[in-house]
Amino acid sequence: MQVGIYIGLGSNLGDRRGNIKEAIDSLRAVDSIEVKKISSVYETEPEGLKDQPHFLNCALEVETKLSPGELLAGLKAIEGQMGRSRGKRWGPRIIDLDILLYGDLVMKEADLEIPHPLLPERLFVLSSLCEIAPEIIHPALGRSIRDLRKQLEEKKLK
Repeated sequence: MQVGIYIGLGSNLGDRRGNIKEAIDSLRAVDSIEVKKISSVYETEPEGLKDQPHFLNCALEVETKLSPGELLAGLKAIEGQMGRSRGKRWGPRIIDLDILLYGDLVMKEADLEIPHPLLPERLFVLSSLCEIAPEIIHPALGRSIRDLRKQLEEKKLK
């Protein structure tokens, strides 16, 4: 059975747009992954560690037969092929590929948490997701992506 999943992409080093395109092309080259939708690319300020270049971010909807662990391994392999090295938490990176949602799965393991734990707190992620899947329900919170984005926007205005 194929399951709809959502992946977040980000880059703030080198040719950011080219890095995102290369990562998407790499995902498309995997036989067991089908890219269904791609959001617009958003330029965003860094979260956490502020003293670094701005990011370009987008989200993808994909279908896959891969398990969450297999998908994570594939994403890490693409990051490695593109030259990503693990540095400071929230630091600069050539490419970042995160599983945001995996159907209605809720799981927490040492190296993987689904839904992504920071999803409800990141406007750039919610905006990207809202563009391609506004009615998808966050399985742990029971609220649509559109509602989560609206709530976060209102919170940031206060």
